Parts: sequence; C-alpha cells; structure tokens
Amino acid sequence: MDEPRADDLPRLTQLAHGGGCACKIPPGELDALVAGVSGAHGTPVDPALELLVGLDGGGDDAAVARLDAERAIVTTADFFTPVVDDPYDWGRIAAANALSDVYAMGGVPVTAVNLLGWPRERLGLELAARVLSGGRDVAHAAGCHVGGGHSVDDPEPKYGMSVVGVVHPDRMLRMDAATPGLPLTLTKPLGTGVLNSRHKATGTVFPEAVETMATLNRDASRAAVESGIRSGTDVTGFGLLGHLYKLARAANVTAVIHSSAVPFLPDARKAVADGFVSGGTRRNLEWITPFTDFGSVSHEDRLLLADAQTSGGLLLAGELPGHPVIGEIRPPGPLPLVVRD
Repeated sequence: MDEPRADDLPRLTQLAHGGGCACKIPPGELDALVAGVSGAHGTPVDPALELLVGLDGGGDDAAVARLDAERAIVTTADFFTPVVDDPYDWGRIAAANALSDVYAMGGVPVTAVNLLGWPRERLGLELAARVLSGGRDVAHAAGCHVGGGHSVDDPEPKYGMSVVGVVHPDRMLRMDAATPGLPLTLTKPLGTGVLNSRHKATGTVFPEAVETMATLNRDASRAAVESGIRSGTDVTGFGLLGHLYKLARAANVTAVIHSSAVPFLPDARKAVADGFVSGGTRRNLEWITPFTDFGSVSHEDRLLLADAQTSGGLLLAGELPGHPVIGEIRPPGPLPLVVRD
C-alpha cells in the first residue's frame, strides 16, 4: 500500500460529493425513472434500423441496433466524478469504464467522443488535458478512435465517453439469455468501492485497485463470445448483487452466489471493517435485500457483495477458463438471488 500523496496537486476527489460509479442514481429510483420512458410509451416514427436491445430488455449495458445479418451497432455513454486524485489515472479509469459497456454486450468499440464537465475557474485546463490524455491512451489501447467530444463549465469535475461499437447480432451478450444450469463467472475482484472511499477520505493510494479499474474487459469479452457464452453484464455502480439481480430478473431465473468463491482486492475487508462504505453501497444493499436470501452471510460480506464498483469486471452466465466460478443459475424460485457462505 502506498502512503498518501506528497505532491501539491489538488485532490480531485475532494471536489465532488461522491466518486465514480457510486454516484449513480439509486437503482430503485432509476427503475422507476426508466419505466416512465420505456417502449410502452411509443416508438420512433419510421426507424432506420431494427432495435435489438433497448430500454425494454431488462437494463442491458448498451443499446444495439441491427445493420444487417452480421453486424449491429452498439451505443453507450458513461461518465462520473473523480474516483481517484490523479487526473491521468481518473481518465484511464473513466475510459475503461465507458468502453466496458460495449464489451459487456460482446461487442468491439470502434469510436468514442469525450464528455467533460470542468470547473475551469478552480482547476487549470492543464489538469483537464491530463484527464483527456488518460482516456485517449486507454481508448487507443482498445483499438478505438477518439474523435472530439463535448465539454461544459461545471462546478464538479466529470469525465467519461460516449462509445460506438459493433457486434454480431447472433453473438451478443445480453442479460435475458441466462438459462438454468449455467455457472456464473466473475472476471475482476470486488472492492474498488470501499477502497475508493478510503482513498477519498485519507488520500491513501491503492495501486492494485487503480490498475484493476483501468484494465479493459476486452480479453474477457472476446473469450466469452468465442466460447459460446451469450449472457452477461458488467459489475459497476449497483454492485455484484445489484447487477446480478437485474440479470436474474431479465432472464426469469434464480442466481446463486457462493460468497467464499468471490475474489476481493487486498485491503477491501479492512476498509469495510474500518467503516469506509459509500452511501451508494448502502443503498445498493437496501435495494437488493428484499429480493435476496442471504442465509447466514455476515453483514460485512453483504456490504462487499453490494459494494458500488467502478469499472468492474464482467459477470458471465458461463464458465470462462482462468476466472473464478462464483455461483450458478437455477430455475426460478421464491427469490431471484440466493447467497451462501
């Protein structure tokens, strides 16, 4: 673990009320909001393309529209307030998180544009340039073009990307395709939420958490598609349990998690024990509890499983060699989620 930063850069995390994907609108409130603008309220006039995945798909990570028999367009956008103090690392993490929505659909990102909110009277534009450089470098490593974007003067710094990708219509990853009998695989460890909360409160840097968040989900997505997996999502602000509940709800199945099989980042348990739990994580747990049979699982483990992740891994209904199996999909039961020790 590194010591708190000794340089004189402003602490970006102190300029925002929250950080990373923990800033999402609470999931229960978001469900109600989305229900008010779903397909039940109309469709486009004479649409140019067939919509394969949209608001009515159960909350997938991106919209998908068919171009032809072998190609579909994936579109998404994601941005958030600073999750770390280093501007270049924040840019890397935000870009990896935005690109992840395309990977979570089994797609390949091809173009991106920047989304930037910046308090230009409080922070110099040279810091904004470092954020944008981090995003550009991660997007380029993904083989994705970055072609401009949009910026506004904002009291809180915010950064992310709108991304367009491509996917084969018959080889998508989508949440409603999970079927009983499939194992559940997780491709990144949990714990970024509580470690980011500790970083925000103390300035302590957790390099392994930073690199985990900045790592692309590209290889895992490609391997999943090639192995025949067709159901999955990524784990971000609603936590492992929140995103798994959305998958189970969309597919009308029960998902079982074995908490002892779930990987966690070093120091994550200590961060929970020391009280570094975001409001987003607590809201996640409150939202998911009525839909979950927790058995004898401890409150600390419940918080970790609901921890609001930033740029987390893929959660796949299928086995992916090299990554831990953390549970399985079962036929629908009394509750959509079951957690066991």
